[in-house]
Amino acid sequence: MTGKFATNVCEPEPGIAQTAMADIVHAVLSAGEFALFAEFGQQRHLHAGEHLFLRNQGGDTMYVIVSGGIELDFGEDLVVKSLGPHEFFGELGLLIGDHPRSADAQATTDSVVLELSHGDFQRLVDRDPGLVAYFLRRTIMRVVSNEQVLIRQLRRRNHDLEAALDNLYVTTHQLTHTRELVGTDELTGLHNRRGLALYLQECRSHHAAAPQGLLLIDCDQFKQVNDEYGHQAGDRVLQSVANILRSLATEQDRACRLGGDEFCLLLRGADPDTLQHAAEFILSAVHGLMGRATGQPHVCPVSIGVCLLDPQSDWSEWYARADNALYQAKRLGGNRLHWSRAATAKP
Repeated sequence: MTGKFATNVCEPEPGIAQTAMADIVHAVLSAGEFALFAEFGQQRHLHAGEHLFLRNQGGDTMYVIVSGGIELDFGEDLVVKSLGPHEFFGELGLLIGDHPRSADAQATTDSVVLELSHGDFQRLVDRDPGLVAYFLRRTIMRVVSNEQVLIRQLRRRNHDLEAALDNLYVTTHQLTHTRELVGTDELTGLHNRRGLALYLQECRSHHAAAPQGLLLIDCDQFKQVNDEYGHQAGDRVLQSVANILRSLATEQDRACRLGGDEFCLLLRGADPDTLQHAAEFILSAVHGLMGRATGQPHVCPVSIGVCLLDPQSDWSEWYARADNALYQAKRLGGNRLHWSRAATAKP
């Protein structure tokens, strides 16, 4: 091949063949390229702070900085790119036509840029196809490089977001677990007094239906078990009572260990028959365990105070009424249930 086109393609500017990849994809025009672009580009003057275009705004023109500076803001916490004289940007408008801009372009100082349209670029090709062909080669490599950098940045950001979400999940799980531990009795796994208080607070704050029935349970002769068989046997008794209560409680109810050998069962939906059956079930389950025990006891008799609840009253009044019924059961010899007379006519 002969002629200017063949000469320029085969023999680019001196030293280009030895230029490192970082230099090849750098967005600075050579002196020859800038002179050619300046011959056909239209000068545009910008004041400091003025936008040349905005992100996602369509465009099909390319720009070369003559003087001053342009800042490209890609948003989304990505690196802001600052460009100076003889650097170019917006070349995708020439390569693929009208497309959404990927960044905001804003003048950092009073600046002058060259604006080149498709028609201007065609005149560049006609004037010096070899130089323009080499420019396009560099431009395509630069676009690919920039896209790779952008992809890495997005991947790194996504990784950071995933790590932040993982940390948030772990923290939330830890807080939930801590809250559960604070409101849970360590020995029996039932709610403790704090767990009960949180439950009652949630009922009030969420305007949920208040509990309708309360069973207050106390172990008979529990001190005797501890004294004769030791505290491990006593712990086993408490765990057995807890298991019986847990089997009765639904998601809406609360089985709690109030302290020592005292338990309670708050039932959300209850009527006198429901409460009577629940108390009788506890007594029957305790008797069944006692009948199967050999050697050290697995459970001991219990006394139960039963009462229906007035939703307009609070825990202290509910507890006082159930505790009075429990005292009556104990006074009658224990191992029985007794109703609060203030709530119902049941014996």
